[in-house]
Amino acid sequence: MLKDIYNEFAWEKAWREDRSTSVNTMKEGGIEPTRAFDSIAQRYNEQSFSEEGKMRTERIIGWLEDQGVDFNGASVLDIGAASGGFSIPFAERGAQVTAVEPCLPFVKLLEENSKKWAKDNVEIVEGAFENIDIKQQGWEGAFDVVFVSMCPAIVDWESVEKVLSCARKYCYISLSAGPKEHSLIDELLPLLKSPYNKPNSAEMMYLMQLLLLKGYAFHSLVTREMKVTELSRDAAIQEVLNWLKIYKLPINEETHRIIEDYLDQYDSSNKITIHQGGRFGKVLIKLQDQSMKFAKKD
Repeated sequence: MLKDIYNEFAWEKAWREDRSTSVNTMKEGGIEPTRAFDSIAQRYNEQSFSEEGKMRTERIIGWLEDQGVDFNGASVLDIGAASGGFSIPFAERGAQVTAVEPCLPFVKLLEENSKKWAKDNVEIVEGAFENIDIKQQGWEGAFDVVFVSMCPAIVDWESVEKVLSCARKYCYISLSAGPKEHSLIDELLPLLKSPYNKPNSAEMMYLMQLLLLKGYAFHSLVTREMKVTELSRDAAIQEVLNWLKIYKLPINEETHRIIEDYLDQYDSSNKITIHQGGRFGKVLIKLQDQSMKFAKKD
């Protein structure tokens, strides 16, 4: 209903119950979001610290700095830090970083990367942010910047409020802003001859609408970003099977045969090149502006 466009509680309920969000589609496919990267942590780490990965990181940090964020001397909470793709450059800019990460393979890589590049400027907290008692940790309003990039800790507005409560100046959140793209999956889906619907994964729509309705000051940006990955045949098969779970497609002998027959076109000694990505939204919430607004009202 049109009237619900201005009803923040309706938007909160819609986000909470939307089964097509990234986290919900993973859970319904039998994939635990906090464990989704366990098997590919090393590959993800290599991509993050490749020249292409570092350029992407610098673009995002540059955008934040253009909006007034100064990392020199700042306290930063990086939620879902992975192997430190952002924690490390934050620390290199002079920030004191608290990096939260639940995936043990990522934690080990983050420890190695921190020792190599960040010295004592990164404190690692192993665990899922959603399970952390922020009052007990003393994190309420404790950080100049809270940074959350494509992290399963953000599942609804309640989880956003928990993240916001840790920040005193800025909070950055990035989420999906449309369906994911994956060249190999797109090529294989028509061959499987099963009906399917691509999950919308439009969490950014809910976040931006609720920030508007609740009166937050923020800057936003939506971009289409793609990356190229090269996988071995076995790794490509496993990745396809994981994606099929998300699409709720049957995985049986026939499915395996179709996948393997399709991959036979590739020389077994060569890597399989995959283009993947999609549209992603980035929001920088300015809590200083928010507090000034309430001060003027008082």
